Amino acid sequence: MVVVGGGGLLGSAIRAEVGSRGGRSVHPSVPWGTPGAATAIVGAARAAAATSADGWSLSWCAGLGVAGAAAEDLDTEIATIRAVVDAVLAGDAPVPKAVFFASSAGATYAGSVSPPFTEWSPTTPLGDYGAAKLRAETELARLAAVAPVLLGRIANLYGPGQNLAKNQGLVSRLCLSNTRQQPIGVYVSLDTLRDYLFVDDCAELVCDAMQRLEETWAGAGAAPVVKIFASQQAVSIAHLLGECRRVFGRRVLVRMASSSLANQQARDLRLRSVVWPELDRRQLTTLAHGIHATSEQVRRTIAEGRGG
Repeated sequence: MVVVGGGGLLGSAIRAEVGSRGGRSVHPSVPWGTPGAATAIVGAARAAAATSADGWSLSWCAGLGVAGAAAEDLDTEIATIRAVVDAVLAGDAPVPKAVFFASSAGATYAGSVSPPFTEWSPTTPLGDYGAAKLRAETELARLAAVAPVLLGRIANLYGPGQNLAKNQGLVSRLCLSNTRQQPIGVYVSLDTLRDYLFVDDCAELVCDAMQRLEETWAGAGAAPVVKIFASQQAVSIAHLLGECRRVFGRRVLVRMASSSLANQQARDLRLRSVVWPELDRRQLTTLAHGIHATSEQVRRTIAEGRGG
């Protein structure tokens, strides 16, 4: 498996899960923002196909884009995806046996109405980031002409391994705030509902879904599969802060703040998957255990001087 973004939160967890199942994965070093980005990914695909008897698969889990990213950065990422897809369709890169793209449920359903949102709910992004995720989905969906494609709309992902230098991931930021004993700004109402999915649970579910994708593929030209990856148990920000206080053993240092990104945030982002629901019937990591694991990793990172 070629994991684009294999060093990131989800990508590294998927690589670990693939390894635990006896599989092989590669993490190409991608010079994002340059014309060489697509070349690096295509090169990794060729190498993977040449060394695997049963073909190669693609998991696209990273790029430049984060909420609030500059429009030109998002456009550059889309151009990289388009170039890789074009290479496959033109025969300049090997055809994958399965494709997974890590999209964002929060960004794509941010302006949608009538939660809980399912795979059949209309997508209504409120910002450039959400719109870019849908554009990326459209680009990668073009590979359905030759391979099975899974578009995963993922809930709020958290866990050990989040890049602390990036201002994203509320759970990680709360853990960092606790470790440093510095207040964190929260710019949404405390009754805001979000779905938090532990990264290892997500990686396991993604690998199971990719296996199902290959087993059920109807052949070239079959429609891409869209699936929501979530705990399907939304909690309020207030509840999350309460769980953090219980895990940390002391109060959470929070101040209400303002941000230009606030108008891109929905109040209620409950999620429910109706696609392959049998895959979701599993024991998930509790929020408290997930916060503890994340907090311990953040503490070690700061102690080693690697914090953001």
